[in-house]
Amino acid sequence: MASSLTPKFGDIVPSQKLQALSSNYLNFTNGDDNNFAQQYLPEIYEQEVERYGNRTLSGFLRMVGAEMPMTSDQVVWSEQERLHIAYDGVSKAAGADKDVLTWAGTAGANAVQNVIAVGDTVVIMDPTTGNEATGIVTASTTGIGAAACSITVAPYLSTKLGNSALGAGAIADLKIFVSGSEYKKGTTDADANSITPSFTQFSNSPIIIKSRYAISGSDTAQIGWVEVATEDGTGGYLWYLKAESETRLRFEDYLEMSVVEGELATAGLGAGSAVHAGYKGTQGLFSAIKERGNIQSQFGGTIAEFDVILKNLDTQGAIEENMLFVNRSLALELDDMLAGLSAGAEGGTAYGLFENSEEMALNLGFTGFRRGSYDFYKTDWKYLNDASTRGALAKANGDAGINPIEGVLVPAGTSTVYDQVLGTNIRRPFLHVRYRASQADDRRMKSWLTGSVGGAYTSALDAMEVHFLSERCLCVQAANNFVLFTK
Repeated sequence: MASSLTPKFGDIVPSQKLQALSSNYLNFTNGDDNNFAQQYLPEIYEQEVERYGNRTLSGFLRMVGAEMPMTSDQVVWSEQERLHIAYDGVSKAAGADKDVLTWAGTAGANAVQNVIAVGDTVVIMDPTTGNEATGIVTASTTGIGAAACSITVAPYLSTKLGNSALGAGAIADLKIFVSGSEYKKGTTDADANSITPSFTQFSNSPIIIKSRYAISGSDTAQIGWVEVATEDGTGGYLWYLKAESETRLRFEDYLEMSVVEGELATAGLGAGSAVHAGYKGTQGLFSAIKERGNIQSQFGGTIAEFDVILKNLDTQGAIEENMLFVNRSLALELDDMLAGLSAGAEGGTAYGLFENSEEMALNLGFTGFRRGSYDFYKTDWKYLNDASTRGALAKANGDAGINPIEGVLVPAGTSTVYDQVLGTNIRRPFLHVRYRASQADDRRMKSWLTGSVGGAYTSALDAMEVHFLSERCLCVQAANNFVLFTK
């Protein structure tokens, strides 16, 4: 029989109550062993046992990003397109005499205008066979208003593309890029295209996050037998102090979790949807990477698989320093992978992001390694391991199911973007939070008391109500440099 471990206290049982119940307080009226009429008082451990250690989950965004104020209902930024001219999905018809290449035009499903001009030199690659050909463009159609763009290519090493190294067969998925140009003596550059740079615009909207804790005036004077303590240092024999503190800690976690897990509500949906009910949502970290970034699924922990990620980073921004926030399963796979590497050509330890201080990196919970020309800093992300959040599938006897999110690779450093509000290019961390704030109101993290208890005298309500509010969103810029690890 296979060994297994069934933890008695590992399951998630909500312990927060909106009212005083027997489970909240010590009970001495339940049987002979717990009776005030008995001669001796029981031996009581006054302090709570921290069964789950530090239960807070926030801190991820503070480690990798920044928080900045905003004054609008929407934050808009623009990201650069690539500098050089290239197209994929290019087709060549069958036949040894063929010299025309075509791809989808502005009337097609993927509307793309052709900016390759007569006189440009191109490199044509077949990703399936690895064969390629070079040539000069002798005719070109823009594809504006047409179903297809096209260029006619005169190869340098053969009479037609059909009898070049590409072969005479039909090819449907060629890749081409412009490598330069060539003009005859005494000619003008009238055929050369004047190319206007384009950019891609992205936006996100903040959401309002709220929470509240309330307790009656009588219960604030209720003295307990157990000394309570919380992660923020709150302590004493008043149970409501613990409840108020934990409400605050839980809300601070929500500030991060909401912009990590957030989803934009799909427009146009009918009854039952969030948008139909009047909610707009916000795009969170996972959603942004799924839409605009890279997804590494079923990572097996081999160096060959990790090198595929490196090769993909080469095609994107090639940010030298990157941080890996991973769950326990992926952390162990990476540790096993690194155990097979030795210092030198294959890689080794690296702490450049931390001023080459191993002590500084380890104090922050990071371990560093270098592979190729990239430095990686790995740390556990508690949010992915906690049994009350995305670690719910991780049991003591192994994974009880498929955990869809195992980790995320976040580039370190900043990006240059055009800020629509400021009207100028600015440098911002790739990952940062924007919160609503003005001279009249700062909504980064608000808390206030109402009622007539606990120092508040705002109403005749014989209770203390603690309110929490924030309005914020996450900006994931240059998401093409992020990698989401999934199963």
